[in-house]
Amino acid sequence: MGWSDHLLIAPIILPLVTGALLLLLDERRHALKALINVASTLLLAAIAIRLLTMAGETGEAASRVYLLGNWPAPFGIVLVLDRLSALMLVLTSMLALAALVFSLARWHRSGPHFHTLFQLLLMGLNGAFLTGDLFNLFVFFEVLLAASYGLILHSSGPFRVRAGMHYIAVNLAGAALFLVGVSLVYGASGTLNMADLAARIPELGATDRTLLEGGAAILGVAFLIKAGMWPLGLWLPNAYTAAAAPVAAIFAILSKVGIYVILRLSIVLFGADAGASASFGSSWLLAGGLATIAFGAIGVLASQAMGRLAGFYVLVSSGTLLTAIGMENAGVTAGALYYMVSSTLAISAFFLLIELVERAQDPAANVLAVTMEAYGDDLDEEEQEEEVGVAVPATLAVLGVCFASCAILLAGMPPLSGFIGKFALLAAAIQPADASPAMRVATWTFFSLVIFSGLSAMLAMMRAGIRTFWAPVEGVVPRVLVMEIAPVAFLLLLCLALTVQAGAAMRYMEATALSLHQPSAYLHDVLSAAPVPGVKAGGH
Repeated sequence: MGWSDHLLIAPIILPLVTGALLLLLDERRHALKALINVASTLLLAAIAIRLLTMAGETGEAASRVYLLGNWPAPFGIVLVLDRLSALMLVLTSMLALAALVFSLARWHRSGPHFHTLFQLLLMGLNGAFLTGDLFNLFVFFEVLLAASYGLILHSSGPFRVRAGMHYIAVNLAGAALFLVGVSLVYGASGTLNMADLAARIPELGATDRTLLEGGAAILGVAFLIKAGMWPLGLWLPNAYTAAAAPVAAIFAILSKVGIYVILRLSIVLFGADAGASASFGSSWLLAGGLATIAFGAIGVLASQAMGRLAGFYVLVSSGTLLTAIGMENAGVTAGALYYMVSSTLAISAFFLLIELVERAQDPAANVLAVTMEAYGDDLDEEEQEEEVGVAVPATLAVLGVCFASCAILLAGMPPLSGFIGKFALLAAAIQPADASPAMRVATWTFFSLVIFSGLSAMLAMMRAGIRTFWAPVEGVVPRVLVMEIAPVAFLLLLCLALTVQAGAAMRYMEATALSLHQPSAYLHDVLSAAPVPGVKAGGH
């Protein structure tokens, strides 16, 4: 067993050790804690990129399995690295790096234990993406939720506390449902290892199958709450709007945890080989995803504040991905994965950008702008001095370019990656000629809603851009530091790289989707993983 094989546990151990170390340091040593946090996050990003290359080297459908305690599956805890989990690790580390650097300007000093909570959140996220059994998925889910509770309340404030308490209550309910669902699944099947569970489902009797499907439905509700499916995601826009800018930026990946788990479990447990339970819940995902897109698009169109606009677009993104999962098509899944990466990067960049753009605005100015738009400007035109040929300050020019890039990405307009992702997704969705009439109706409804959501995003972003850059009520230029604009540019450059390397990226997504929809190799790799010779189980 080489040193590279132990890298599978590094994304969990590294943030755990770093978070514990940061907790021991005095809270007033901001510079030292920030330096340790940045160094750990950079190392974590390097490890995630290396794991991505390792996943690409394993072949079309193979996985790397790490046996904790040297116990074989399904008796011991296993970590599984495949193309999908590696992709999520890299996406998480990129968002974490951008959010952390942005926070160093001022946000990390606005509340206690920011750096510790940040690292524990990364530990929970990475563990959820790597684990191969439902019990440890619950453990890592609780870790990331506990860290997110502290982060969403970071910097306090009445609105943030109110929205944060709502967020905590909803997610505690989701965690309770998770525990109930896992218990029912274990009672019906006698195992929580995902691969072993997939192998046992076709052999279950009618009674046990009913119990298992009930547990899976409850488990699904818990993750659909996190993913933000309508009507379970009504809490999300307020919570994300209230969060501090770097917290909202890293929270862009939290809704994708629910998407990841639903995608993984729906195919592994209820795929074509699941017998009578095949395609369990797919119709609900399809219908719920379509409803979520419609609700999110209407919310985007109705939003006057940019923070709420971004929050509702998270719902649009989740609805699009849930609909794609419900279609159970490898080509659609490949397009959805590409779209997921692009939309998550764009949303995260937009959350950071909102804080910079709104810095120089008086909250009353937004109300005045809406009033002027609705009722007209009653100011005497003779008193308004027309300015001709006024130079745009460099700061506003940079912010304007970043804002326009976010608008193009979120609306899915060419030529950036948002358009490529939607095009690949819709092209694959309308391809099957042997689809049932109901599926054809759902497909064209999906097509229409995706176009409508893009149009809604474009209109809302244009309206916000005009108010902010073209005809602001207040002409104050915000003070922006390099370490604040650099993370936004970094995320947008990643979207540009995704556009330029669209061919290579889509080949990776297609291979990932193929391995997901053919889970036999995943099951074989996990269940046949042999302990290390000469080492007793338990590590002694």
